[in-house]
Amino acid sequence: MSDFRTLNDTVLASPQITLEDVAIAKAQGVSLIVNNRPEGESADQTPGDAIEAAARAAGMEYLAIPITHAGFSLPQVDALVQALGEADGKVLAYCRSGTRSTLLWALARAKAGDAPEAIAAAAAEAGYDVSPVRPTIDMLAGRASG
Repeated sequence: MSDFRTLNDTVLASPQITLEDVAIAKAQGVSLIVNNRPEGESADQTPGDAIEAAARAAGMEYLAIPITHAGFSLPQVDALVQALGEADGKVLAYCRSGTRSTLLWALARAKAGDAPEAIAAAAAEAGYDVSPVRPTIDMLAGRASG
């Protein structure tokens, strides 16, 4: 059962998706699915290659940017910035709970120059808390504006 949460006009975050959710995402205008979950993180997760195959069969793009519990890196942020910039339609990012996807989105938007308060408010509206990465959001946003 899908639990897609709106982060902005073009990005949705979600807990782990299923093959059925791919069709639901397509119907909602999603053109790119971003998997932020490492393979084999838990026994109950749908494998990334199965999600990728379903997405491609539905005419959607798929990108894996796995985020482990070790945290975030600048290459991961850059990969999402690029993906969001190239996406032709909505983007659905997912992980176990949607939190890592939201935090990566927040970092990407800060690097792109969005205001930290607006990023935090959008995440909160979707039910996510960006405080674990707020210092990095502030730093990236400061670099983008300066």
